[in-house]
Amino acid sequence: MAKFQALRPMLWTQQLKETIDFYVKILGFTCREYNEEWGWAALHKEEVELMLARPNEHTPFDKPAFTGSFYINVDNVEEVWEQLKDKAPVCYEIETFEWGMREFAIYDNNGYLLQFGQDIEE
Repeated sequence: MAKFQALRPMLWTQQLKETIDFYVKILGFTCREYNEEWGWAALHKEEVELMLARPNEHTPFDKPAFTGSFYINVDNVEEVWEQLKDKAPVCYEIETFEWGMREFAIYDNNGYLLQFGQDIEE
């Protein structure tokens, strides 16, 4: 049976360079690949990868939209909170939840919701 190896979200944006800057300068990602002609970039930080793309002419696109969030597990959520809380719009501040996660959420420059959490039960 085929093995699933990774999930790499593709985020659509009309603001490709600004979005690369947000993920590189604010979140510390590295831009691994960038192709202006394609309107595409690949970013990574440790085990997290994502791709950015301008929507093509075959796809209706009014504005960035996603009916969920991107949840990133980290090993020191307090440190990440201190690094990000004043650099991006906050959805909710750091908090410990009854299901054993300490987490917070911010929005990127497109309005995509990014949650950061640490399992405190470990």
